Amino acid sequence: MDKFRNKYRILSARLQNWDYGWNAAYFVTICTVNRECHFGNIKNGEMNLMEIGKKADEYWLEIPEHFPFVKLDVHVVMPNHVHGIIIINKTDDGRVRRTVETQNFASLQMPSTPESPQPGNKFGPQSQNLASIIRGYKTGVTKYARINNIHFAWQSRFYDHIIRNDAEYQRIKKYIINNPKKWNDDSLNT
Repeated sequence: MDKFRNKYRILSARLQNWDYGWNAAYFVTICTVNRECHFGNIKNGEMNLMEIGKKADEYWLEIPEHFPFVKLDVHVVMPNHVHGIIIINKTDDGRVRRTVETQNFASLQMPSTPESPQPGNKFGPQSQNLASIIRGYKTGVTKYARINNIHFAWQSRFYDHIIRNDAEYQRIKKYIINNPKKWNDDSLNT
């Protein structure tokens, strides 16, 4: 484990040569702190949302209102986490590598040639990228909880996976849709 300012820090799980502002489809999982079940419960393979779970779902659907370059695909709010596919699909802004179509993932290859753009400023302002989208979403749900005196907190990080082809997309989409039915076997079910 590395140290920063004499304190241990966890290394980033993000892909080092990837700019998370690039157009791509991303599978994300965002967990509650200690995987506490704040959002609701599963009954007969279906998710029953509580108040904060309903807001988590509502705010997820509002992401494109705050980030117009985002398209949403399937998502599910589970008792203690949210799964979803976020598609960043910007018009050409000088650093965008390609456009993304949810039905065609053939163009989603990892950068491997010298012509591929280098990732943008890793340490500068982090806006219009996956982290800023997730940060905005988490902030909205957290503010709602605080205003309404709901005991709630997110885990500090989130999981992401860059979807590289249609086979991955189909597998992940099926996983998200079927997640409530498989809750008893879910690794996030504590």
